[in-house]
Amino acid sequence: MKATGLNLRHLYYFWVVAKEGSVTRAAERLDVAIQTISAQLGLLDQAVGRVLLAPQGRRLVLTDAGRIALGYAEQIFALTEQMQDALTHADTAQSMRLTVGISDSLPKLIASRLLEAALQLPQQVKLVCFEDRFESLLGSLSVHKLDVVLTDRPVPPGTNLKVFSHLLGESEITLFGVPALARKYRAGFPQSLNAAPLLLPTRNNAMRGRLDQWFETQDVRPDVVGEFDDNALLNTFGGNGLGLFPAPSVLATDVKEQFGADPVGAIAQVREQFYAISNERKVKHPAIDAILSAIHGKVFAGARPG
Repeated sequence: MKATGLNLRHLYYFWVVAKEGSVTRAAERLDVAIQTISAQLGLLDQAVGRVLLAPQGRRLVLTDAGRIALGYAEQIFALTEQMQDALTHADTAQSMRLTVGISDSLPKLIASRLLEAALQLPQQVKLVCFEDRFESLLGSLSVHKLDVVLTDRPVPPGTNLKVFSHLLGESEITLFGVPALARKYRAGFPQSLNAAPLLLPTRNNAMRGRLDQWFETQDVRPDVVGEFDDNALLNTFGGNGLGLFPAPSVLATDVKEQFGADPVGAIAQVREQFYAISNERKVKHPAIDAILSAIHGKVFAGARPG
């Protein structure tokens, strides 16, 4: 397991120790002796001419050189996993793997629609989906642990990550509620929202700021009875009748079917955008290309709810 003088087994042991934070936990995970791992780490330090892990209390922490090595190790073992998966499925219907990161703030119904475009390819696609915070997903994408990230915001300007944002589409926002709430607050919208029970994303969500600004311009003060970091949880509580809740207008039919909620009123001034973020400016992965092409189809088509 040697490549250009570097023993990949030593690198793998280093990678596991860095993840676990201690040689003891790494030994338990790998089912080898502590002395074996310590010896392998020493040999790796000798091979690269740098100390990669240093003791800090009872833990081992990465040195500056260790952080650089860990970044490359992440890429190496992510590619190794992809290679193993490709070889495993080489003789089974030419399947294609698509590893997707889904931002926790992205409406899951939107993510589902976008991924349907990839699943409609003639070649079988094996989906592997992870949900996490935006920043964590970008880090995983940058080291090729993910093929694409689906999210509601572009890569921030000034980032040092070599990743690229692709705008998929946008939709205005509508407030929804279970039928009893929708009937109560639909008449006189938006002034009817004064003191209305409302469920909103937390303030670290891009849409929350735009909604707060819109409430201010309309001079309405709803009663915010719940704030949610997770969009799916917000919709679930909205479907249970806890309060009115925002969702992209294009999902009106889906919101009705899944959560039994009716539109109360559209907010044309507040729009939510949807992005695919990839490692390539010109996408080469066929499944990601299908997602990008979906913007010209029916993913964001739909009449404005009344």
